[in-house]
Amino acid sequence: MSIANDQYLVEQTDPPRPPAETLPTMYDLPSESPEEPGLPDEFHDLQPQLLSATFRLQDSLTDQIYTASDLNLYYDVRHPRWCKRPDWFAVVGVSRLYRQQDIRLSYVIWQEGVNPFVVVELLSPGTEKEDLGQTERGSDQPPTKWEVYEQVLRVPYYVIFDRYTNQLRAFGLNNAHYRELDLPDQRIWMSELNLGLGLWHGMYQGIERYWLRWYDSQGNWVPTETEAERDRAERAEARAEALAQRLRELGVNPDELAF
Repeated sequence: MSIANDQYLVEQTDPPRPPAETLPTMYDLPSESPEEPGLPDEFHDLQPQLLSATFRLQDSLTDQIYTASDLNLYYDVRHPRWCKRPDWFAVVGVSRLYRQQDIRLSYVIWQEGVNPFVVVELLSPGTEKEDLGQTERGSDQPPTKWEVYEQVLRVPYYVIFDRYTNQLRAFGLNNAHYRELDLPDQRIWMSELNLGLGLWHGMYQGIERYWLRWYDSQGNWVPTETEAERDRAERAEARAEALAQRLRELGVNPDELAF
């Protein structure tokens, strides 16, 4: 006896084989809906968090930086319903809060008055062609992502990352059109921000892999607040141990001192 489920045929054995061997896994089943390609998976949640956590400009106040992920970006006042939904973008020169008092429901260009400075798209099978500007549109359709970022918003930097191949690509505006940038060591330096973006291999939220994250002018990866707090605690502990050792050398037992 066998059980058929669409294209999968499960052979019955004695003892039965485990489902991991006989039934489709996450690698066999589609990760996107054909009607809504590009719906976020866990990576689409975690990667933007790391980008925002490490996007810190030395020359800008933190309340004049806004980052967002998977948020509607409205760009055409003549067609106010048209929008794109970048996986992550950053704006420099606006308050973190809308009118300095409310969390944004969306980012409306004609209300904000400042365009994104950098947009990051995380490739997925259903959106790859549009992300790379390889799709065409009809005369009655909204412009593509590529057209909006390049021609409407004129976003200075457009970054694309494929987590399946760990390929990082970046495009910069040159004479009103995007030109692909050379990426030595898989890094892109944005001199206007005095900040760079690159591929970092490490542990984030318990997952070790290649991640996009920001680095400073010395080439050091910008730490998250959690990492910075841990570093401060480790430095304080090292200083305390050095002081205790010095006291022991002077014949003083640091454990008997009252602070």
